[in-house]
Amino acid sequence: MTNICGCLVHTMPEMTEQVIAAIDATEGGEVHAHEDGRIVVTVEDTPDMRASDQIMAMHQFPGVLTITLTYHHFEELDGNPAAPSTTQHH
Repeated sequence: MTNICGCLVHTMPEMTEQVIAAIDATEGGEVHAHEDGRIVVTVEDTPDMRASDQIMAMHQFPGVLTITLTYHHFEELDGNPAAPSTTQHH
């Protein structure tokens, strides 16, 4: 199972580009849009760090004012043996 979080990151406007670069350099982090110091980001679990820990780490990036969790989703990974099968075999 993977954990996906959508966040709105508010930054000091003059630091937005540096924050975007830091998020893009973070494994599991992806910037989708930005305007006027607001950045729309998704963060996913990685093998080394949970999404929630990544969000906490992003609070420490220079220029970040606030991070608001706006979306949270758990998704089954393909090939998960615990996932129920919808195919019937005869």
